[in-house]
Amino acid sequence: MSGGSDQVRLVVLGGGVLGASAAAQAAARGARVTLVTDGEPASGASGRSLSWLNSAGDFPPGYHRLRMLGLDRYRAFSARPDSTAHIAFDGGLRWGDGVRASFEHQRQIGYPAEWLSRADVAARLPGVDAGAIPDDGALLNPDEGWVDLPSLIAQLVRDLRAAGGVVRTSAGPCQVVVQGGRVVGVRTGTGDVLDADAVVLATGADVPRTLAGLGVHLPDATSNALLVRTPPFGHRLRAVLNTPRVALRPALGGGIVLDAGWSEEEVVRRDDGTFDVRDSTVQGLLSETAQVLAGRPVLSCASYGVGRKPIPGDGHPVLGAVPGIDGLTVAFTHSGATLGLIAGELLAGEVLDGERSPLLDAFRPARFAV
Repeated sequence: MSGGSDQVRLVVLGGGVLGASAAAQAAARGARVTLVTDGEPASGASGRSLSWLNSAGDFPPGYHRLRMLGLDRYRAFSARPDSTAHIAFDGGLRWGDGVRASFEHQRQIGYPAEWLSRADVAARLPGVDAGAIPDDGALLNPDEGWVDLPSLIAQLVRDLRAAGGVVRTSAGPCQVVVQGGRVVGVRTGTGDVLDADAVVLATGADVPRTLAGLGVHLPDATSNALLVRTPPFGHRLRAVLNTPRVALRPALGGGIVLDAGWSEEEVVRRDDGTFDVRDSTVQGLLSETAQVLAGRPVLSCASYGVGRKPIPGDGHPVLGAVPGIDGLTVAFTHSGATLGLIAGELLAGEVLDGERSPLLDAFRPARFAV
């Protein structure tokens, strides 16, 4: 959108990291920004994310590049003296089937990677039970890390307000208002209508449903998510661990957060949209976690977060202008943590400048157009 960012009325729907990032960065450039959330900021998928910062997978080159830029933005953000967002780059450790092949791939593309023996793990990674490491060793990615997304989102919201932006929380389910093929505003769940020249739709798992209501098909592989949090205890873990049965990292306050693919499959979504989480699932996750921590501590659950995990149908991010609806931009991805800052930056730039970033060309929703 051209005409000067100070003239653009932008409404961003969604209080997760993607929405907060796009809103803060657009406001910093002079746009008139309103961030609208169904509940409170970080109350959705961002609040129950392991939030591992990485580009460790066998990704297409364009996706790997975008993720690496995402990591760079986090490093820059963590250097801000005024920020209270908690961002740590203390490495990521993985072991299990396919990890050796991943190590070889990472070496070929220049991704920082080391292969460690049990003795190496014992010497270099505090808090990890080296006895849990397989005979053939484990993969260390020393430049990886994690972010506490609620603290990051809180900082982004402060940045937004400092730049003159407005935040409307507890607005209920919102609708994008379209007239004559272009966005004209947003209707909140409380019945208010907010006029807008542009809208960024970043409502996580609700994105495909919202677009379907506008006649736009977006393939959806969204699944359940379960993140368990322990109380504070005397662990020394600093790295992110990805093991065959559980993934975990340190948490603010001295606890651990953990999840696993198998545990998510045990979560049952009821017809009314609520979720059933078995005690045995939570206890199983805690038991698996204890097996990989030094001292094999007895762990308990302080709380857990359960809900839907946004995943596009082809597994790759959906970022950019929605075809057929002028002024509507979408952000829908399973990589919200790693891509949060860079995606918000690029999407804000596209909305305000009216120019497409080549970094997003592989991820546009137009790829699903029939």
